[in-house]
Amino acid sequence: MVRIACDVHTHTLFSRHAYSTVQEDVIVASERGMELLGVTDHYSCMLFNEYTIENFAYFVNLHDWPREWHGVRLLHGCEADIVDLEGHIFGYDIVVDHGINGDVIRRSTLRDQVFRDCDYAIASIHGRDWAKGASIASTTQMYVNALQDPKVLILGHLGRAGVPFDVDAVVTAARDLGKMIEINEASLHRRDASELEVTCQGIAERCAELGTMISFGSDAHTCWKVGASERVSAMLDEIHFPEELCACRSAAAFEGALHAALA
Repeated sequence: MVRIACDVHTHTLFSRHAYSTVQEDVIVASERGMELLGVTDHYSCMLFNEYTIENFAYFVNLHDWPREWHGVRLLHGCEADIVDLEGHIFGYDIVVDHGINGDVIRRSTLRDQVFRDCDYAIASIHGRDWAKGASIASTTQMYVNALQDPKVLILGHLGRAGVPFDVDAVVTAARDLGKMIEINEASLHRRDASELEVTCQGIAERCAELGTMISFGSDAHTCWKVGASERVSAMLDEIHFPEELCACRSAAAFEGALHAALA
């Protein structure tokens, strides 16, 4: 059985369609024996109509969180949207020239300000109208480009992104960059879960065969789902996934892979 001791894709109230606090997520993680929790709230256009540093101030103060809480290692992350076929991350083109208190700062981008205190980012697709009609070559390169962002560690819920791509090319790129492909628990609980399970399992199998690291994410939007990995665990066991390729088998394994990839 593949051990899962880290949940590195979870959400809190800041995501606006999630319902628990950081502390509530941590407590459930502790109760379920998780060694490490990554809180990865949405960094996306879906949160606000105005894309200002003030609206995303939550990410500016992540360094104030404890690193250990209720016996759980706590990492600061975000789930950042891919926004175009070039693989850009949301906010790459939004200029920020003042801080949350209004003081003038050195000009940068919203992406840079949000990513500054994040340990890692998950790059995912939510809105995808911009990808309609795109070729497989274009969408594949989009994911490869996103992986090359120096803060992106994980590609999130590829199995339900709704954007076709060359699985082998993306999985190989992740391997070569030392980055990860997420196997997402929430994807296996949707109404179309049977179809998605086939897709997700195929991606996991290619990760195993090509030697690419995977991460686990409950994608919890309520605390009681934090650390719940029943369907992902069953899938990985069914395909005899090699435990050494699961970065979430221990806190030490995940943090080691994180530091190696993003150093």
